[in-house]
Amino acid sequence: MSTKVHVHLFYGADPHFYRQGDDIGCLYGYHHAESDAFALTYSKDAREGKPMRLVRRALKAALGFDFIHTWRNRDEMLRSDVIWTHTEQEWLSAALMLLMSGRKAGADSSPLLLAQSVWLLDKWPSYGILRKWLYRKLMTRADQLTTLASENAALCKRYFDRDAKPLLYGLNTRDFPVKLPAEWTPHTPIRIAAIGNDRDRDWETLTKAFRNDERYTVKLATRRRIPASLRAPNVEIALFSGIRKQHELYDWADVIVVPLRPNTHASGITVMLEAAAVGKPMVVTDVGALQDYFPAGEASYIPPFNPQALRDAVDRLAAAPVDALRQAQAAAAGLLSRDLTTQHYAMQHVRITQDMLRARAAARGRAAPSADADKAARTQGQRSAAHESRGGL
Repeated sequence: MSTKVHVHLFYGADPHFYRQGDDIGCLYGYHHAESDAFALTYSKDAREGKPMRLVRRALKAALGFDFIHTWRNRDEMLRSDVIWTHTEQEWLSAALMLLMSGRKAGADSSPLLLAQSVWLLDKWPSYGILRKWLYRKLMTRADQLTTLASENAALCKRYFDRDAKPLLYGLNTRDFPVKLPAEWTPHTPIRIAAIGNDRDRDWETLTKAFRNDERYTVKLATRRRIPASLRAPNVEIALFSGIRKQHELYDWADVIVVPLRPNTHASGITVMLEAAAVGKPMVVTDVGALQDYFPAGEASYIPPFNPQALRDAVDRLAAAPVDALRQAQAAAAGLLSRDLTTQHYAMQHVRITQDMLRARAAARGRAAPSADADKAARTQGQRSAAHESRGGL
């Protein structure tokens, strides 16, 4: 029989509706795990009116996870052998649902929960006593912790005394086929692109490095609000949505910059994967264990909060086009050699799940002889008691 896996994603990522018509499968590439041995189902987005949407979002803001969305999907989750989650917002919610449904960890009828954390470890020191207590309680229901960066995995051990497996996130190579660049010649002024909506993007350092300098033209693409104080004539701030617009921006750029605040969750890795695939040299803040993915030599790493170091790194690339091309080629080759793809990302989940299932089977095997021994002891005790009773009559 195949293993039934339920992939629980955030509201809005239902594969039936997400990028409908593009035939991309599941967001993040979990569909690559589908096989005769693994049957996958996905969380579904329920239709809801504005009042219900407000209630769901208000509860999500209070708890830190979308429990109503999870509760709506509980039947499919409870029928599964294993539940996969992409962030703590999903596994915290799934853990609460499982506990409320009486499906405790270790029970034969209880789904295994693979709990992946992204922002949880960065936020943990800022949480209050009550929230920390709740999340620790829910973590007892997680069978296996995973992260997308080695720094996050280390913090799981430090904060929770739990081992976590760091996984390597991957690129959808249908959207971004990997191409080894054959040449690189910067424009004048040099064109710099920066993309991202993550909370840890450091747009202030980016704009301080290049604004009001006619040697550089910057395009900054984000859905986050950029303060007026960071705007400048040579810095264009716009929302680039959709794969086609992203490709247009990458094609336009000479250098991709990923400016970041200190974090532990590999913020910026999606843009790095895309930049490597399209063959553009990168300048990246050296935080978040990004060198788990692209070691030095495949990107120009700089310290955080240092506009001068950022500008100098871009200038060095522009002054040495052969070296810049070599760096871009190394990044593309590294992406391929380490298989930083959604296919590989899904297969990492398959291997971890197989390990979890084997561990459960082994635990059951150890428990069976013990249970038989206990039963035999009880039977022997009953026989002895009966014998003594007959002898006393």
